[in-house]
Amino acid sequence: MRLLHTSDWHLGRSLHRADMRPAQSAFLDHLVDAARAEKVDAVLVAGDVYDRAVPPVDAVELCEDALLRLHDTGARIVLISGNHDSARRLGFGSGLLEKAGVHLRTRPGALARPVLVEDAHGPVAVYGVPYLEPDAVRGELPGAADGQDEVPRGHAGVLGHAIACIRADAEARGIRRRVVMAHGWVSGGAASESERDISVGGVGQVPAELFAGFGYVALGHLHGQQTVAPHLRYSGSPLPYSFSEASHRKGSWLVDLDAAGAARVEQVPAPAGRRLSVLRGRLADLLASAAYQRYEDDYVSITLTDLSRPEAAMDALRARFPHVLVLAFEPEGVVPDQRGYRARTAGRDDLAIAAEFVRHVSNAPPTAGEERLLASAFAAVRTIEAEGAAG
Repeated sequence: MRLLHTSDWHLGRSLHRADMRPAQSAFLDHLVDAARAEKVDAVLVAGDVYDRAVPPVDAVELCEDALLRLHDTGARIVLISGNHDSARRLGFGSGLLEKAGVHLRTRPGALARPVLVEDAHGPVAVYGVPYLEPDAVRGELPGAADGQDEVPRGHAGVLGHAIACIRADAEARGIRRRVVMAHGWVSGGAASESERDISVGGVGQVPAELFAGFGYVALGHLHGQQTVAPHLRYSGSPLPYSFSEASHRKGSWLVDLDAAGAARVEQVPAPAGRRLSVLRGRLADLLASAAYQRYEDDYVSITLTDLSRPEAAMDALRARFPHVLVLAFEPEGVVPDQRGYRARTAGRDDLAIAAEFVRHVSNAPPTAGEERLLASAFAAVRTIEAEGAAG
């Protein structure tokens, strides 16, 4: 049995306002080609198909086209909803799509109903566990809706109950080869900056031991492609959605299940789109040095280290780096003030606070002329306020 594991498409997402639709479309073209070339039996999409609950129309059209072309390769498609998706919207028409071989698992009550895929060695049961928001779905899980079971609270409790229901169903069916899809944060997985946080104080994480005994576990949510255990893997997002992912190797997993249900896995690299680079230095060096020539066509995040903030820095940088997306300013040798606003302004008059703002922006104290201008502005405001109070 051959499976292709992907996730976290985030259709409709941009990168600091840069349009990612062409790159997303190119990835989906690649995914269809891979499914056809590798003669894949099933494509597993482990959640976050869209970037938000109400996706833009062009994102929906892109998804519809991709699913149609994946179906035309002869593969079955199993897709679960992630924490960015609207489970109800994504699951619309699931009954009709099921008849065509596109299996949407977005309802907690259906997570223990497998998609059965046959090969020469018999059936493989693929179970799709959508993202489970603990307090919202506890009453909808199998066994809980009819009052038979008390579902523990929290991510680990809810997912643990879901996995127990799946094990019970597989045992009742007598199926040895079992695959689980899930969307969440499994302990041992490394996060990046572009995932929406689903935890408070770490309680969003669930132990990897929950998934013991399954032939393969296709995970979604974390954007770095990674292996938590040989049978337990994140495919990651197909594109980088933050500069923290600049060094990621993006792709999908091609999974072969043997007659006993054990998995052999290899990476399918995603197409290399525009590279992401993080640069740091003085403006003059960034604009003139030949060392930065290789970054000119990249999406770049730049931190300037000049002692004073250069004027019109972004315009100057765009002349050399037309795809610069992020600009920060961290002067060399300056230690940021970690105090809160109230502590920094306590006991200081308006003019002193305004002068400190000028120093922060320009990394130089205000000139005598600037101080006179600030004092005049404050005096004018006080006059207006006094006249208003008198009137």
